[in-house]
Amino acid sequence: MKIFILDDDKNVIRILQKIIKDKELGEVVGVARDGKDGLEEIKATMPDIVLIDLLMPEIDGLTVVKELKKEYPNIEFIMISQVSSKNMVEQAYRHGVEYYIYKPINAIEVEAIIKKVIERIEINRSISKIQQIFAGKSNSRLEMEEEFFEQCVNGVLIKLGVMGEKGAEDIIDISNYIIKNDINLNQATIRELCSKFTDNPKAMEQRMRRTIGMAMSNIANLGIEDYMNEIFVEFSNTLFNFEQVRREMEYIRGKNKKGGSVNIKRFLAGLTSYCENINN
Repeated sequence: MKIFILDDDKNVIRILQKIIKDKELGEVVGVARDGKDGLEEIKATMPDIVLIDLLMPEIDGLTVVKELKKEYPNIEFIMISQVSSKNMVEQAYRHGVEYYIYKPINAIEVEAIIKKVIERIEINRSISKIQQIFAGKSNSRLEMEEEFFEQCVNGVLIKLGVMGEKGAEDIIDISNYIIKNDINLNQATIRELCSKFTDNPKAMEQRMRRTIGMAMSNIANLGIEDYMNEIFVEFSNTLFNFEQVRREMEYIRGKNKKGGSVNIKRFLAGLTSYCENINN
């Protein structure tokens, strides 16, 4: 895998280079210490993965990600920053960042996440080859994609330990509806989506909220047992607000009186995006 490092701290660049080399994660095809130079060099080197800081001279990390995602949607971005603002982290995910790692750098965490991104890239490439075989067979291809998407959603819910819950079927139905109808979640409420399936949308929404809440609790327990657990690393940042997962972990440990809160729309957006990206 071709990896590019963009960070204004030369020590961070050195540490990341060492991790990548020692763990044989790929080839560092370039480094830069400000956003402007990084933007141009990334276009020139066309890496598979970019490790990027948030705050940098000239152009900030979010702007770099936003610009590159328009032209090169297949580049995967891992943001490594000391900024822990909830708003900034959410913006990073919105602009196309796959994972957000907090500084100071933890070598084990960096290695695990890069491996996870590499795995996703390889899966995407394999699926792309399969889809090429079906080129020209539009109906068969569409059916294959829809079936693959539903299998992906089912697989995620199984990993989260909630497939048997009442709200799981509701989540599957809503997710399929969002993809098939190209629904923009910013322009629809959960209650409106639920009304497409039932005369009692409030009850459906509550079932999903309870199920997603159980999923968050399961994820939090995994994180407590093993912070680098594969499922925890994969989904704690993509399906949930990580700060809420942390709060749930503290609640389970007995350090907080209240657990993390659930955002149904965030969960559905993360779930559909995750399965759609794997399928594309």
